[in-house]
Amino acid sequence: MGKFLVEDCDIEGVKILTPTVFPDERGYFMETYQKRDFEEAGITVEFVQDNQSASKKGVLRGLHFQKQYAQDKLVRVIKGAVYDVCVDLREGSKTFGKWKGIELTEENKKQFFVPKGFAHGFLVLSDYAEFVYKCSDFYHPGDEGGIIYNDPEIGVEWPIEDGMELILSDRDTKWGGLSDYVKNRK
Repeated sequence: MGKFLVEDCDIEGVKILTPTVFPDERGYFMETYQKRDFEEAGITVEFVQDNQSASKKGVLRGLHFQKQYAQDKLVRVIKGAVYDVCVDLREGSKTFGKWKGIELTEENKKQFFVPKGFAHGFLVLSDYAEFVYKCSDFYHPGDEGGIIYNDPEIGVEWPIEDGMELILSDRDTKWGGLSDYVKNRK
């Protein structure tokens, strides 16, 4: 497979991609996306929007999903470190409600492919982090839903250090759990 090491996860469709890095005395070069290589890995998505966010240590964003305009996402960190999580919300999936987490850092340069039908979020582990993601659909105001990050039914094992102060948006403190999601999607 081209310039990416692709790892399939225990949740169908979720993938971890590690690019080949070409270092020299000037620094390094790497491809972060290459259509042919991604298609060979089973990622046949047309990305239409790139986003970037910056956050300080302890910021937890998520768990977010789109209600009508679902997005595939390819995420990575260009500065710092985050713990990135996705939760399977695909109706009829044998892994519905299961989660996968991975540490993404500027050093490991790993990317996380999260297909449509997942909730997604991350916790900033470094003092500062810049997070970049490609999306397969445009942002639609008012289309975002969420599940509370600490829902015991899902049981995400966030690597929250002793003494780490979590910083969440007001909205992210008010989402319901997986049971609420199931009840409200009907």
